[in-house]
Amino acid sequence: MTAIVLFGGASDERHVSVASAQNVARALSPPPPLCWFWTPEGAVHDVGPAELLAHQRAFEIDYRPSRPAIWPTLEQALDTLPVDDPVFVLALHGGEGEDGTVQRMMERRGIAFTGSGSAASAAAFDKERARQLVENRVPVAESRVARDPRQIEDAVRDLLARHERVVLKPVAGGSSRGLFFLGRGNAVPNVSVPYIVEQFLAGRELTVGVVDQGDGPFALPVIEIETDPGFTFDYAGKYLGTGTREICPAKIPGGLRDAAQHAAVAAHAALGCRGYSRTDLIATGGDEVYFLELNTLPGLTTSSLVPQELAEVGIGFRAFLERQIELARSVHIPR
Repeated sequence: MTAIVLFGGASDERHVSVASAQNVARALSPPPPLCWFWTPEGAVHDVGPAELLAHQRAFEIDYRPSRPAIWPTLEQALDTLPVDDPVFVLALHGGEGEDGTVQRMMERRGIAFTGSGSAASAAAFDKERARQLVENRVPVAESRVARDPRQIEDAVRDLLARHERVVLKPVAGGSSRGLFFLGRGNAVPNVSVPYIVEQFLAGRELTVGVVDQGDGPFALPVIEIETDPGFTFDYAGKYLGTGTREICPAKIPGGLRDAAQHAAVAAHAALGCRGYSRTDLIATGGDEVYFLELNTLPGLTTSSLVPQELAEVGIGFRAFLERQIELARSVHIPR
């Protein structure tokens, strides 16, 4: 079996992808896995693990491989695989790496890969679709989807008539990119992609990883995100440590912990996820939690949330990855 760590891509989360790939490659060595960097332009480079690990400040600086690309496209790379029976460890985040596109490429070719299949990936990446699939199992905030700037203004006006604040999120996106928080009287941002306008829920920000190691999904410990006044859990907060703290395990009552873990497993099942996922929630009081979103390929960096939760329950990162690889190999992938 040959593991190939696939990272990069064209999304605005590619810096996180590089950091995830560094952590994955380090954990799987020895022997070192193959590492493929998918450039924003679409070409694929075969990268030496030592060169990947030597890259500094991955969250801020673009990764540029020293050797030329071997394949002009990912599809051509998959059609001319240099090894037999590989398993791709997906260290991709956002865009085509997480919306089901890459997963569909591999499914069509019968290639094993870690994480959820194309259908679950596409459903979770579309926040509107994810909410529709989850809302019968976990409460969701009131929201409207806006496809153009005029619709966004109408949606913001409508929701602010009933709620003090709203949050605007790209329908397809992650790593807290492109978030806007608006109150009455605030200007509506000029954006060019579909957005979901959602009732802002005040409460405790919780996140829960769910892992399937081959014998069914189970919830990891709950993490609470604490933010300083004037800050939000955006990209800088997540990856640069600006104005936020991650408390693992969360110092919350047992009833709330159980509710959050139950909600995460329910969302994982409702979307048909495989392998692992991470669900973000808001606790508004008592033991009531609301679903915000689910990530099918959450960050696997040294500072990411799922690795923190794994460490808390004594699951080594290498052991987690090896089980995910075994699970990927055991799944029948229809061509």
